[in-house]
Amino acid sequence: MRRSLLLALCFGFWTLVAVPLGYANGVFQSVSGDVTAAAGTAAPASVTTGLRVVPGTTVTTGAGAQTIIRFDDGHIVVLTENTEFRVAQYSFDKDKPQSDSIAMRLLKGAMRSVSGLIVSRSRNSFALLAPQATIGIRGTDFMIALVNPAYLSVLQGSIAATNTAGTATFAAGATATVATATTLAVAIPASALPASVAASFSNLSSVALGAGAGAASGAATGGVTAGMVAAGAAVIAVAVGAASSESSDLPISATTTNAPHPF
Repeated sequence: MRRSLLLALCFGFWTLVAVPLGYANGVFQSVSGDVTAAAGTAAPASVTTGLRVVPGTTVTTGAGAQTIIRFDDGHIVVLTENTEFRVAQYSFDKDKPQSDSIAMRLLKGAMRSVSGLIVSRSRNSFALLAPQATIGIRGTDFMIALVNPAYLSVLQGSIAATNTAGTATFAAGATATVATATTLAVAIPASALPASVAASFSNLSSVALGAGAGAASGAATGGVTAGMVAAGAAVIAVAVGAASSESSDLPISATTTNAPHPF
């Protein structure tokens, strides 16, 4: 019985490692502070660098936290503290541009979005949904903060903010605000940004996006990261302990609590 349990858990580890390789849409490239994620209706769980991100995942950052998510096409999302973000839809096949689709939702807080191959192939394949407007991009690096109203800052390229009032386009260097879903976005001077938004934008724009890219790329395209191996080792260690235990009624939860949650 114990031998079977050990073999099953070891097999489970390699299954856990293998699943992200073919199906990962993105990975957590870096994680700092309290960052949790929940796939669909699952309970939120803490995340670590290298874990996968799939459509339906909601990511939440706590006070002082920050995370970078890198998607398979190279699209990068940076989330600052006290932010809630959801991957609504993601589809990418390098050989089938017609299947490209990426839709994200910012529920609260602030984020930075840097477009990848999907947008370079079709700018209409991307949408960022916010309460005040839907943001479309054209090969863009931009930031958005929600403090009711929403504030926008374009670092490169251009964006289009669309809601029931119409569409407003902003080029690199522009700062804008959208008061409500029924009010057209308008340009404002950077000096008009609230102090909290200015601080968030300053933090987001200073993030080095290349840091840790190799590990993230490996997880998304077929590599096994050190984080995955370490987590798997924890599973196997628990299995070994279970197999050598004198107790025959080990609760199943004891064999799974240390395993990483595959988002």
